[in-house]
Order: sequence, then structure tokens, then C-alpha cells
Amino acid sequence: MIRIDAVWLAVEPADMRAGADRLLARVVQVFGCAQAHHGYLFANARRTRIKLMVHDGFGVWCAARRLHQGHFEWPRGAPPGGTPLTLTRPQFDALVLGLPWQRLEQMNVIARA
Repeated sequence: MIRIDAVWLAVEPADMRAGADRLLARVVQVFGCAQAHHGYLFANARRTRIKLMVHDGFGVWCAARRLHQGHFEWPRGAPPGGTPLTLTRPQFDALVLGLPWQRLEQMNVIARA
């Protein structure tokens, strides 16, 4: 398996026709560089498709996922302070399933209203 130590989320939409080279150029443009064992997530404007680009230390891997119904939960606009968004493993797992990954902390607790 490919080791992924961190997952970064690109907020602005990307062209899903982009291959590995164009995605790598986009990673460098958005994040400054592509670090080994880091994954970079992109979505299209309608948030129905995502691509993950991973730099494994030797080259890059790309994976794509498409939802046939609904859309991926994706933040809109630049994050506060302009800092890139990182995802935890549970957040990443929820995002690729189309679940509300931003609310995982709240979903882990059942409390009386």
C-alpha cells in the first residue's frame, strides 16, 4: 500500500480532466510543494467528483471517485488565515464516502438537548 502521512484539501475547484502532471503543478501552485507521503485532494465545481494525488517519494499516484447522487461535503472559499486544510484519517474516510466529515467530532457524542 501507499503510505499517506497527511491529507491536504484544495478548496478551489479543479478540472477533473487533469492528469498526474497537471495535478502535480496545481499542488505546487496551491500548497507550495508536493511533499513525499502526502495526499492532496481536489474536487470539481459541482463537488460530484474528487481526485487524490499522492507523492510516494518516487513518483505520483492519482485516484478518482465520483458520486452518482448527491455531492461531496466540501468547504467553500479560502480557510481563515489562508492556512491549507488538513484532514485526519477519519475525516478523509468520511469525505470519500460523501459523509459530513466536518461534523465528525459532534457525531461521536450523543447528548441530551
